[in-house]
Amino acid sequence: MIELFAALAVDTIADDCTLDGIPLHGRVQIVEHFADFDVQVVEHFPDLKVERVSHFPDACGEWTFVEQFPDFTIRLVDHFPDFTIAYVEHFPGLP
Repeated sequence: MIELFAALAVDTIADDCTLDGIPLHGRVQIVEHFADFDVQVVEHFPDLKVERVSHFPDACGEWTFVEQFPDFTIRLVDHFPDFTIAYVEHFPGLP
């Protein structure tokens, strides 16, 4: 029975700002299929606060959106995300 609950548990973002070994900063591409993560944009209580930056997305939650050569890909969803985000203008990262 414990294995069943472990299988149903949702992965959470680690304290080092990674999920499944992928750092959650850098160059991000939004795709429709075969994304690394399904992400839902929310207004309140996100799993990760994201700041859109133009250069040097080196810190947790700093994302530069690109059309090619991403560090990871996301698919925007309305239900059952891998994690939720809220866009911020300052202080990105884990809440």
